[in-house]
Amino acid sequence: MIELRPFSRIGSAHHGWLDARHHFSFASYFDPNRMHWGNLRVWNDDWIAPHTGFPPHPHRDMEIITYVREGAISHEDSLGNQGRTAAGDVQVMSAGTGIVHAEYNKEDVPTRLFQIWILPTRQGDEPGWGTKPFPKGDRSGRFVVLASGYDDAEALPIRTEARVLGATLKAGESVTYPLGAARKGYLVAATGEIEVDGVKAAARDGVAIADLEQFTVKALADSELVLVDTL
Repeated sequence: MIELRPFSRIGSAHHGWLDARHHFSFASYFDPNRMHWGNLRVWNDDWIAPHTGFPPHPHRDMEIITYVREGAISHEDSLGNQGRTAAGDVQVMSAGTGIVHAEYNKEDVPTRLFQIWILPTRQGDEPGWGTKPFPKGDRSGRFVVLASGYDDAEALPIRTEARVLGATLKAGESVTYPLGAARKGYLVAATGEIEVDGVKAAARDGVAIADLEQFTVKALADSELVLVDTL
């Protein structure tokens, strides 16, 4: 099963400094048919104006993965962590038993990012945070694991039975991903245009995938992909 979820039909919220698009129900956007996809709970597509951001606020029992597409995001939290994650790189916050954090765009240009929330399958741990560069050249023509709850050595750790992966494809290239019929995939092209087993998707469309042992993505234009593979 492959279901196209066009960007033009997902939820939205406009706050001046923040232009947020919601693939799943979030904040004031509610759709009973878009509450989650397996353990994937949130996929927000955010535009953040320069020198603005999210002031300190709490989380718990959630794995929060931020994929920066343009610009950079600066993080600070109640554990004393501070860091800057730039375009193409990834940060992970395991909220665990509770954490307060802030996210700011301290740059002179807008920041665009995907923020992905996945329900943890392991609870009761202390909160944690980390960030890591993932050069786009290393993902050329293949999926690379960016964050994982499994034994993927180069990935940022998360406390859930899921993987977040990235790939870059040039026009005409294809990549096949072995999902497994018992799992669910959610795929978004940050840029470009793709075809997933014959279903065409433009940049920022969502592609919900289930009940397939594998699927093939073909790039119709140079494309940057982000995939969540979860229970």
